[in-house]
Amino acid sequence: MVVRRCFIAWGFISFLIIGCGDLTISSTDITKQVVQESNVNQLLTEVEDSQKAKTLLNQGNNLLDTNRYKEALTFYNQAIAIKTDNVETWVNRGNALIALHRYEESLESYEKAIAIQPNKNEAWYNRGNALTALQRYEEAVKAYNEAIAIQPNKDEAWINRGIALTKLRRYKEALASYNQAISIKPNLHQAYYNKACNYALQNNVELTIENLQKAIQLVPEKYSNLAKTDSDFDQVRDDQQFKQILESKE
Repeated sequence: MVVRRCFIAWGFISFLIIGCGDLTISSTDITKQVVQESNVNQLLTEVEDSQKAKTLLNQGNNLLDTNRYKEALTFYNQAIAIKTDNVETWVNRGNALIALHRYEESLESYEKAIAIQPNKNEAWYNRGNALTALQRYEEAVKAYNEAIAIQPNKDEAWINRGIALTKLRRYKEALASYNQAISIKPNLHQAYYNKACNYALQNNVELTIENLQKAIQLVPEKYSNLAKTDSDFDQVRDDQQFKQILESKE
């Protein structure tokens, strides 16, 4: 490095010192102004980006509500490209992916949401649904437990937890889960039907029929038709009482 040396005549020193002092103050003022303008511009950009992301999210939600899942996913991806920390976008992106049977990808989306907001009930609940679809029932139960810890009165979480526990053949725990759902919402037809399935898998004909009748009373056509082909009832299908229930609804 070559150092340039500059010799200044003594008579100019006081002038230059004053001049340099004035220049320093002026430069500081200009720097502050530039920083302030930069901050304002950054804030305006952030507000603009947030508005764009919100608009894209709303468009995605409208498409999700009308079952146009692929199109919804496109809008959610665009929103995330602009703003990566919106929990609702990640959750609804996961919901669109579940609807498209892209369960592994949906898990990633829910995990992103949980990383941003660990107490997001919907993220844990839907994560449980994705894990159930992947037949990863132990993990699904844990996800439902998290959802229930955040929102104890979420009857859907109690029902789906019961389904996962039934798949694990943890029948008593599953029944307790269904009963908890019924205590929250007494006429919960899904819970009664799933209780019937649980008892059928244990070959308990009496309690199978009792709970299936309750489900059919609440939603007749749906459950009488479903029970005709549901493999959970295979062990009790030849029972005369069971046949009579289904025949009486034809």
